[in-house]
Amino acid sequence: MARITLQNVDLEFQVGVEHHDTLKSAIARKLRLRRDSTRTIRALQALTFSIQSGERVGLIGHNGAGKSTLLKVMAGIYPPQRGDVRIEGHVCPLFEFATGFEMDASGWDNIRIRALLLGMSPREIERKANDIAQFSGLGEFLDVSVRYYSSGMLLRLAFATSTAVDPQILLLDEVMAAGDAAFIDSARKRMNDLMERASIVVFATHSLTVLPQFCERTILLNHGRVIADGPTREVVQLYTDGLKEK
Repeated sequence: MARITLQNVDLEFQVGVEHHDTLKSAIARKLRLRRDSTRTIRALQALTFSIQSGERVGLIGHNGAGKSTLLKVMAGIYPPQRGDVRIEGHVCPLFEFATGFEMDASGWDNIRIRALLLGMSPREIERKANDIAQFSGLGEFLDVSVRYYSSGMLLRLAFATSTAVDPQILLLDEVMAAGDAAFIDSARKRMNDLMERASIVVFATHSLTVLPQFCERTILLNHGRVIADGPTREVVQLYTDGLKEK
């Protein structure tokens, strides 16, 4: 049974900054010198919650609230400095689609490489490869090195491969498909089907009108903290009321 549990999770980043004092700043500018120091950004602060099998959970909040960072913690990309993260079930993170390509390899080879990284077995890959290729709509370009693909073609290939998985835990970060209207419509339908198949879905989005269609529960983040966690319509209303007051 799939489950996500976070207990008092903190995540911090050390960021280099340029520091100036009055007289020293003027001297440094003249001599073209820089004096660097670091500051700490608390990306996530004391996060505690659990998500059970069968739940579809939205993540909302302003830019920089910690939504994408939280997804990467759940995916195991960022280990927290403090606290405990427990994931039970196979995780499929669907974000940063266009990274990780072998640029000198063909489209077909990249389908196989990406599918392996997503946890598919070689037998499963061969069974699904033709369907992935057909959905991508890239045709004979799959025989060509992806170095010659446009950004839209790369995204099509990555999207088609990444959404061919059968995930237990699906992590989504405002997925957008590139291409013509027909492909975008197909991409939406494919995402809906993928979300139906997953045991757990965590969906970070800015689209407050779309969110209630997918998620019964939503977590509102602000500066890395959980501000609200409950029924989606109530949490969305709390968030929009806060935006109106600003």
